[in-house]
Amino acid sequence: MSGAREQVARLLALVPYIQARREVSLTQAAADFGVPAPQIVKDLNVLWFCGLPGLGMGDLIDVDMDALEGEGVIRVSNADYLSRPLRLDSSEAAALIVALRALREGADADVRPIVDRTLGKLEVAAGDAAALAAQVDVRLPPQTRVNALREELGRAADQRRQVRIDYYVPSRDESTERVVDPLRVVTAGGNTYLDAWCHLAEDQRLFRLDRISSATVLDRPVQEHQGLQPRDLADGIFQPSSDDLTAVLRLSPEARWVSEYYPVESARPARGGGLTVTMKVGDPGWLVRLMLRLGDTAELVEPTEIAEQVRRTAAEALVNYA
Repeated sequence: MSGAREQVARLLALVPYIQARREVSLTQAAADFGVPAPQIVKDLNVLWFCGLPGLGMGDLIDVDMDALEGEGVIRVSNADYLSRPLRLDSSEAAALIVALRALREGADADVRPIVDRTLGKLEVAAGDAAALAAQVDVRLPPQTRVNALREELGRAADQRRQVRIDYYVPSRDESTERVVDPLRVVTAGGNTYLDAWCHLAEDQRLFRLDRISSATVLDRPVQEHQGLQPRDLADGIFQPSSDDLTAVLRLSPEARWVSEYYPVESARPARGGGLTVTMKVGDPGWLVRLMLRLGDTAELVEPTEIAEQVRRTAAEALVNYA
């Protein structure tokens, strides 16, 4: 699976990549971008609905789906405007420079040289706009606490010591105290997590470090758990299993963001610019909350029992406003 930010970055690179080659095989594109072939197909389904602001359906990027499905070859058209030189006015250039400086402040050491080179070229080209951007003082929230937690929990994992944590659960709006057996600290999707066995849940869990209010390393060794291995997060945070529900959602154009924000297994264009998506769901309660949040902009087609639960919950909520 792939997160929205990773997909946007890939889409921005995918079009010029294909244009430079006129056509490319699906397997080659997947290998070059380091993702499975089905992920490239998902990207192309999103690309189908991309274009410049204000354009109509006939002006959007066109993907030759017949060639993709029949020959396994990717061809795009109606995207020549992406190869034109980028022209920015002074305010746009200044805003981009400020954004790059903010990115540099929070970037890892291996990313900063790339940002520096980009900034150098942009500041030379921007002229007066660069001087305007220099007046903006970029300060990011300190990451001292998260960094300290990363080091402390990393040492606990190396030393195989149990840790007691106070953890905030947003879905229930509550903090819980739990003892965990840490495996490792890992970064994925822009956040840092503790991968650990949770004795409260009696299962392996990921804990976001910025939601851990306190952590105490205990003078107790971790317990052994048969078959327990660190998670492979190369394909994203959510790891679907055969036990998960398969949900089918019919999304209106206003709810298309769901297919970009959450991992989906398939996405088919629907009438009126909507989408029909299939996704794996580990927590039925999460699906109910998502559908209530979407309201009349989406319909849960399957599972029907969860759809009925959504209707009952919505009806119960409306009673409070009667």
